[in-house]
Amino acid sequence: MINADVSSVPESAMVLVTGGSGFLAGHTTARLLHDGHRVRVTVRGAEQEAQSRAALRRAGVESADRVEYAFTDLTSDDCWAGAMDGVTHVVHHASPFPVAGPATEDEVVLPARDGALRVLAAARVAGVRRVVMTSSFAAVGYTRTTDDHYSEENWTDPDTPGLPAYHKSKVLAERAAWDYVRCHGDIELTVVNPTGIFGPLLVDRPSGSVGLIRAMLNGNMPVVPVMHFDVVDVRDVVDAHLRAMVHPKAAGERFLVAGGPSSLFRMAQILRRHFPAYADRLPARELTLAEVTEAAKTEPALREAAALAGRIPVISNHKARSVLGWEPRTVEDTITASVEALIELGVISEPAAADS
Repeated sequence: MINADVSSVPESAMVLVTGGSGFLAGHTTARLLHDGHRVRVTVRGAEQEAQSRAALRRAGVESADRVEYAFTDLTSDDCWAGAMDGVTHVVHHASPFPVAGPATEDEVVLPARDGALRVLAAARVAGVRRVVMTSSFAAVGYTRTTDDHYSEENWTDPDTPGLPAYHKSKVLAERAAWDYVRCHGDIELTVVNPTGIFGPLLVDRPSGSVGLIRAMLNGNMPVVPVMHFDVVDVRDVVDAHLRAMVHPKAAGERFLVAGGPSSLFRMAQILRRHFPAYADRLPARELTLAEVTEAAKTEPALREAAALAGRIPVISNHKARSVLGWEPRTVEDTITASVEALIELGVISEPAAADS
């Protein structure tokens, strides 16, 4: 794995990482500290600070003299100016991710969009050189193309029928960020658009993508819908952000970061090969598209799979490779690392003798 060259960021410089208690931000903070940098982490409050510190301890890089915390909120202007004081680079990960469906789209869209604008405005006033913002493949590939090929040139139409609120929030937040930078040309923006993020957890709070693996290994998914997607390792997503933070050609660009194609059933097959003791708990078959479409009428959790209509997206990571020199891990390595961390954290139990 090629490491990002962050030597152009002096060790005395301060890098701000938002959304500090999140899966991705924990790995970003750990990597920056490991590489010798000073980091200020934004969190909503003391509980999230404790979660972030626990993640850093697990990563073996908690450095009281090089990490500090600022309490901020995406929905408020308060405290962002102080958070930016002395900062040279910003990695903006923070964005609402609803565990359950929101009552209204605005519960997700407004904090994502307005929060991104607050971060950019505060960074600009503070004289920050560059903001690297985390968007998502959700902002790229959920309006279907004729050939199902996707690159940085593609955008999801926020008015796509059935588009989930989270996906819409990523589109509108990224669009707003680019519009802001076009209006205020004295700050640089780079956007990273990851596909499904997997990899080792640092704390025992699996959610999102890694939560799918936990559900499979705990026997909660006897069948899976036909659903194809790309996987990327959280450590490689961090690497892309740090490369984008310093690479001169990254300013004003967006980068798709995808490690390789998979599906829920292919993921189950990887788990079966590498963790055979859990085989009896894993999904036994893949639902057909017709079954998914019918079940989605009464099961909200299947509506995204039904909307995708069995498509197999072809997602290009050529730009990240060629411009940033980025190289991802394999899907198989990423999935196995995810499981190993889940087992170490005790999030999934060892299979009982009766399971085998």
